[in-house]
Parts: sequence; structure tokens; C-alpha cells
Amino acid sequence: MQRLDLRQLLSQKLSPQQIQFIKLLQIPTVELEARIKEEMEINPALEEGREEGDTDTYDDASGDDYEGEDDYGKDDVDIKDYINEDEISGYKMQGDRGGDDDDDREMPIAVTTSLTDNLLDQLGFLSLDDKQFAIGMQLIGSIDSDGYIRRELSSIANDLAFSQNIETSEEEIEQVLQMIQTFDPAGIAARDLPECLLLQLQRREQDSTTRLAERIISEAFDEFTKKHYHKIQAKFGVSDAELKDAVDQIIKLNPKPGGAGAGMTRVQYIIPDFILTNENGQLQLSLNSRNAPDLRISRSYADMFDAYEKSDKKDKKLKETVTFVKQKLDAAKWFIDAIRQRQNTLLRTMESIIKYQHDFFVEGDESLLRPMILKDIAEDIGMDISTVSRVANSKAVQTEFGIYPLKYFFSEGIATDSGEDASSREVKHILKEIIDKESKRKPLSDEKIEKMLNDKGYNIARRTVAKYREQLNIPVARLRKEL
Repeated sequence: MQRLDLRQLLSQKLSPQQIQFIKLLQIPTVELEARIKEEMEINPALEEGREEGDTDTYDDASGDDYEGEDDYGKDDVDIKDYINEDEISGYKMQGDRGGDDDDDREMPIAVTTSLTDNLLDQLGFLSLDDKQFAIGMQLIGSIDSDGYIRRELSSIANDLAFSQNIETSEEEIEQVLQMIQTFDPAGIAARDLPECLLLQLQRREQDSTTRLAERIISEAFDEFTKKHYHKIQAKFGVSDAELKDAVDQIIKLNPKPGGAGAGMTRVQYIIPDFILTNENGQLQLSLNSRNAPDLRISRSYADMFDAYEKSDKKDKKLKETVTFVKQKLDAAKWFIDAIRQRQNTLLRTMESIIKYQHDFFVEGDESLLRPMILKDIAEDIGMDISTVSRVANSKAVQTEFGIYPLKYFFSEGIATDSGEDASSREVKHILKEIIDKESKRKPLSDEKIEKMLNDKGYNIARRTVAKYREQLNIPVARLRKEL
């Protein structure tokens, strides 16, 4: 028999305004511009810019004043809820000074399109039939982010058979693969490291040094990786100088061509979200003016309300029209409030980061960075850690020393003999200096580096040294050894 129960549950739901604010907060400046254009396309009540002589702007209200319930069906609609006769620049961001100043202050940094797009473009230049083109597409889709194809050709043949109903052999796939391996960047689509290095050597001038380098990779790769240079020298009967030239050529090759492939593509630009200047020792922070344009409520929609106020309010069709208009106006108000809340949150977060890392922003010395985690900033500005995380993960600041992502300034603390905490970034900086100054004929082991850091007052374990070394992309001592 079916049983009915009555339960009381306490749950938390985000209002539409909160959801909109969260989405806007986590996107960078360039994406925000696109988001604003998208909103104006779907909401005719939202307009950009100000017409000459038009002083009507949105009232300076906070998005927190909403209670989340809409009363679209009510008759007591007042145009004053949406239009203020005072001239208020409500949507301009701090730092928006107008004129040509903005262009002078923006220093965009470049990012690139994907490696896959680049390879597909090159595939289109080959004279392939439909079957070969499909094989090429499958091979490119099988390339990992570092530029290698690690799937067996038999597995790729099975994929083509099951997913695209294309019967092919490993020989046909190998033929197309060899074409793709001629693409830029050099070494792409290799199946292992030796093949990757050989593909790059084959594009170089075929002199005696290059030919020796190819033989080392083909016939003595195991000895090369273990730094057994005396065995290689004895095997090929070459002099110290000849071996050194060949080894130098090999170590300059790119073991991960996928990382370089994106550089061959079209460049897009990311505009920093914050601009920090040093005015006679005083740090001045402003939000990039491109974070949002002037926004306002549409005058034509306001005129509809004027017509409604003067009309017979019992007209059902007119009432339905006004209900629709009010929905659009409320949506425009919510969006503008979310934009303004975003500005306030960004500024408060960045100001707190500057307070914590003041010495770095003045001097630009990485060793001056203090330990700082998301919780520190969240407690300082009285916001949730998730809010600070959304800001830090997708924003960048322009300083006199370059453009930095905000997450660059967050790091764990390492205890020191003085009882204070040092930033893990400071420790990495010192670790790199130690390795840069070491003898390349006798590189330092992680244990020795640990002892040196302990002597400098940093209480750090060997496994932490290894972790930081890997994060800096520095190989182990055995692989740092040179002739």
C-alpha cells in the first residue's frame, strides 16, 4: 500500500541574480565584452552608450536589494523604478578615463589557438582522397596534448571500422601518419621519444654532427638517457668534441612538440583585468575600462511605460505588453547590478592581494612574495573562499614588471628557523638559483639541495625539494649532467 509522508527540509537555493553574478564573476574581460553583447541581443531593454543630451541612467541601486520574487502581473508599475532623472555614470568602471588613455595603458598578452586546429589546417593542404582524409582526421584526433600518438595503429583501424565504417589496414594508416609527421611543429605525431627526436633531426642540415646524433638516437638511446657517454664514444669511435657537438644538438630538441604547436597558429589577445601603477611610491589600482561599457535602460521601453500610465489600465492587451516590458526591464536591472557587483568584488579582492604582497608590487622581486592562500583573502574581505577562487583563477593584473595571473600570488608557506613562514615561490626561486650555479659535471642531488636549503634556514624535506624541482621542469641530477 502506498504511503504518504510529510517532511520538513531545509535547503539553500541560488536566486537568478546570484547565479548571474557567479557566472559574470568568473569570466575574464574579453569574454565579459562578448557576454554583454549577447545580453543586449536578447534583451532590447538593455542599451549601450548614451545618446547626446540624454541624461537618463539607471538608478544607483545595489543588486542585494532584490528579494528574488517577481510581480510581473501587478498594475502598479512605476517608470521611476527604472529611470532616474539625475545624471549618474552608474556603469563606468573605476579607471575609465576616456580618450586615448586606455589604449596607452593596456598591455595585452597573447594566447593561441589549439594544436589540433593547426594540424587540421595543414591536413587540408594535402592531396588526399576521402578515405585518406578520414584516416588523417582520426590520427590527428588521437594526438595527445604533448604531441604524441600513443595508440596502436591496429586500435585506430578498429576505431575507423566501428565509428565510421571505414575498412583500412595498418599500412594505409602508416602511410598517412608519415605525411602528418611532416607537419609543423617538427616531431609531431611521433609514437615515442626516439622517433620524435629523429623526426626533428631529419629536418636539419645533414652534416656529420647531425648524422652522429641520429645514430646515437637510433642505436644507443639507452646509453644516452643514462649519460654513459664513454660507452657511446667507444661504440662509434668519435672524439670528445664530436660527441659533445652531437649531444648538444640532441638536448636542444623539443621532447614535447605539442607544447610548441600552438605557437604556429593565429594569436588572440587577453586584456588584463586590473592595472596597477606606482605613483611616487603609492600603488594605484584600477579596473580595466573594458570590463564593461556604459549601460542603460532603453528610452523606447521607458516611453511604453509613459503610454501605459496615460492609458486605460484595464486594456488586457496593453497590460500583457507592459508585463513583457517589465520582465525585460527587470532582467536588464539584474544584469547591470551583477556587472556592478562584479566590479566591486574584483576591486576588493585585488586590493587585499596588494595589501598582502605590497613589497613585491613595489620592488618586483619574486623573493618578496609572502605565503598567501585563498582563505587569507576571503577572511580579509569577508567573502566566501569560492568567490575568491573564481576571481583568482581567471583574472590577470598588469604591473610595471609585467602581467601576472592572480593565482601567481597564492602559495603555501614553508617554516623557517626564524619562526616565520616563507613563500613556496621564494623557496623555488632559491632552489633554481642553487641549480643554476651547480657544476654541470657533478650536479647536486635532491638530498644535497635539501641540506643547502636547511642551512639557509628553510625547513624543507627532500620530497618537497623533488616536488618543487618537478614543478620548475628541472630534471633529476643524473639528467642534468653534461660532458
